[in-house]
Amino acid sequence: MAGTAGTIAVELREVGKAFGEVVALRGIDLVVPRQSRVGIVGPSGGGKTTLLQIVAGLLDASTGVVRVEGATMARQRLVHCALMPQRDLLLPWRTALDNAAIALENRGVSRAEARARTRPLFERFGLASFENTRPARLSGGMRQRVSFLRTLMADKDVLLLDEPFGALDSITRAQLQQWLVHAMNAVPRTVLLVTHDVEEALLLSHRVVVLSERPGRVVCVLDTDHSAGGSRREIVTSPQFVSLKERALEALGS
Repeated sequence: MAGTAGTIAVELREVGKAFGEVVALRGIDLVVPRQSRVGIVGPSGGGKTTLLQIVAGLLDASTGVVRVEGATMARQRLVHCALMPQRDLLLPWRTALDNAAIALENRGVSRAEARARTRPLFERFGLASFENTRPARLSGGMRQRVSFLRTLMADKDVLLLDEPFGALDSITRAQLQQWLVHAMNAVPRTVLLVTHDVEEALLLSHRVVVLSERPGRVVCVLDTDHSAGGSRREIVTSPQFVSLKERALEALGS
């Protein structure tokens, strides 16, 4: 991936991770330019989530070098990253607004100010009129929108999305994929997205990295181009998209 030190957000060089005798990742090289979106796909158990946790500073690599906005130490990497897990982990006793605003409160902002700064984004993210609704009364798709907004409000340079739509039905998942593209275009961030869904990775990312079975290593890198625009259906049925999907599936099969 081309880039200079001033344009690179995330860089991994010969990164490996072992848990005792189990080697999860081996020789990972990855460069992510600022405000780009990179999808990571691979078989179950291939180390995708481990890779995100290493980038986030929640785990240390066993070998190699990891840089996030120039920081190499785990605690320093964590300062630059916000991780959105597959489960939304919304607090049931807090409203949707207060769940989204908690990221600001964790940074020392008062609850009143956090609410005031978060509320205007509810309409932009399709959550208008749900500010005072508690999680139990929100649909799965709405909960994930709140979870993404909470991640965004952390105001970090790098967003790490770990199977954000994995627990949703196919119709809701398709709707949120298109919604997330618009959301990320509206508020650009550097994004690493882990997913088992090749189509989702290609649709949401500028570049897709395919990992092998454990120990995970990079077996294929694909660049995407959705500059022509169009609906989700038009994009995923285009000859170029279908060709990329076939290449990704072939790499997974190998």
